[in-house]
Amino acid sequence: MSLKSSNQSEHSEQVEKIYLPRTSESENLKKIRHTASHVMAMAVQKLFPKAQVTIGPWIENGFYYDFDSPEPFSENDLKAIKKEMVKIINRKLAVIREEVSREEAERRIQEIKEPYKLEILADIKNEPITIYHLGNEWWDLCAGPHVENTSELNPKAIELESVAGAYWRGDETKAQLQRIYATAWESPEQLAEYKRRKEEALRRDHRKLGKELGLFIFSDLVGPGLPLWTPKGTLLRSTLEDFLKQEQLKRGYLSVVTPHIARVDLFKTSGHWQKYKEDMFPLMADNEEAAAQEQGFVMKPMNCPFHIQIYKSELRSYRELPMRLAEFGTVYRYEQSGELGGLTRVRGFTVDDSHLFVTPEQLDSEFLNVVDLILSVFNSLQLKNFKARLSFRDPASDKYIGSDEVWDKAEGAIRRAVETLGMEHFEGIGEAAFYGPKLDFIFSDALDREWQLGTVQVDYNLPERFDLEYVAEDGVRKRPVMIHRAPFGSLERLIGILIEEYAGDFPLWLAPVQARLLPVGDTQLDFAKDVVTKMRVLGIRAEVDTSGDRLGKQIRNAEKEKIPVMAVVGAKEVETNTLSIRTRASGDLGSISVDQVVDKLQQAIANFDNLQIDVTSGESEASLEDITGIKSEEVLNQ
Repeated sequence: MSLKSSNQSEHSEQVEKIYLPRTSESENLKKIRHTASHVMAMAVQKLFPKAQVTIGPWIENGFYYDFDSPEPFSENDLKAIKKEMVKIINRKLAVIREEVSREEAERRIQEIKEPYKLEILADIKNEPITIYHLGNEWWDLCAGPHVENTSELNPKAIELESVAGAYWRGDETKAQLQRIYATAWESPEQLAEYKRRKEEALRRDHRKLGKELGLFIFSDLVGPGLPLWTPKGTLLRSTLEDFLKQEQLKRGYLSVVTPHIARVDLFKTSGHWQKYKEDMFPLMADNEEAAAQEQGFVMKPMNCPFHIQIYKSELRSYRELPMRLAEFGTVYRYEQSGELGGLTRVRGFTVDDSHLFVTPEQLDSEFLNVVDLILSVFNSLQLKNFKARLSFRDPASDKYIGSDEVWDKAEGAIRRAVETLGMEHFEGIGEAAFYGPKLDFIFSDALDREWQLGTVQVDYNLPERFDLEYVAEDGVRKRPVMIHRAPFGSLERLIGILIEEYAGDFPLWLAPVQARLLPVGDTQLDFAKDVVTKMRVLGIRAEVDTSGDRLGKQIRNAEKEKIPVMAVVGAKEVETNTLSIRTRASGDLGSISVDQVVDKLQQAIANFDNLQIDVTSGESEASLEDITGIKSEEVLNQ
């Protein structure tokens, strides 16, 4: 099965591939974007003398700068700022690095009355302090790197993109600033490709398509970051859940269900309260005294402590291991409102969570089995462009729990797995969970954006903290090892990514509505409803267009809603018990018997494939054009 259906590929016209490196991958881009950021800040302060500068870092596709300005910036202001930037660049100002003492830096900042820079200076621990000047006219605290002269920037490769609000230090209690997002590239051709991808991203935006396809909504009364799933969206979720549940059933997983809240003591034992409190919803306490003593209930940020309690409810024998507990468990994270983004960053999301309790001897084989499951899931979802990241701890950080010995053992298990599989991988130091290292699968979508999807983690620490045991073959009580895994990562993020990867054009097996019958008139309605009933009994998600619209409009609506299979029902179809079939993947298939359509639909769905029918010589081969008078090309173009 190909990565994109033929219909999806029509949306992605062949263009010459232009490589767009991320900032972290290119020292030259770091210099360009650091310097462009300073040029932009200088231009802003020339045009708006009362604007104070704060921070202006590079990001992966550009840079931004936060300003405290009495007046909000408009789109016209961005044009004026860009024009001023061009003047600065064309003046060929030298970019000069200067080292000063902390005291001298403080004196200069006070002289120009920039209070935000004083806070930034206080956070800089290393000395000497470095300052970068643009000629003799403007300077800022910065570690660099920068180009040597503004003439090295290409004005035609720079674009100011948007203005957004941002709180100082990301703290809602502090000053609200204005953030100007911008991008800068090595050449105008790179900028043009970046803009093309942005336009394509807007077309694929899962928030826009989710609304058009009727999959989910957000409500201000419910709250930000808390999606509500419509009937069609729920069908999509259920299809993904059922798919993974079947795969897990084949592999010996046991389904469990756990509550949405728990005593805070559970998370104190796991370490989440100590290490993860800032990302959790506030404590629910009975009274002020209980709150002061940190006693009460919290919304769960993770499922693992609950599964541990199920394991620990009985003394387990080695014969019961590996024990694989699985749950589609909804968890809650108190994400900052500015960090929320459609389905990809939410406050309540469902994790396809499983926790495997294994003997040390079973660890390697079970880990490989989990990776095999994840790769199988990706294959069925047509997600092929991914890489493996070994997410290890940063030894210099204090955010982790457990001894060096158990971390070395856990990281060693992950290394052995990827080496056994011959899997290409890279290391992400500092990306580990606080309790253990991970193997994360980083997926690159159709626009070369990266997303973390599946993950599998090795954990020696939580079994220790919860005093988990099993009785070994020799009768001695021993400590199991835990494997945490989630092939999807979360249903919400996965669905958001899939909507954008498919551009809303889901493969047949995953589409909320797989087939729609389009009756030419009211006299064909009963026949169409009978066929749909037959399809639904056999597990095919089918419906009838009962709008009463003319057939041409019904066809266009089905195309707009990206229904994989449409079936026109006219008088001849009723008489011959056939359907005139058109699929988004393969186009016009002609007039085919109802039984054959149903049989082939079942086969295609079961095989994660498109509907494929070889019309026999005995069948009518009337096309949609014959029945409707509308050419296929006209349907697609309307």
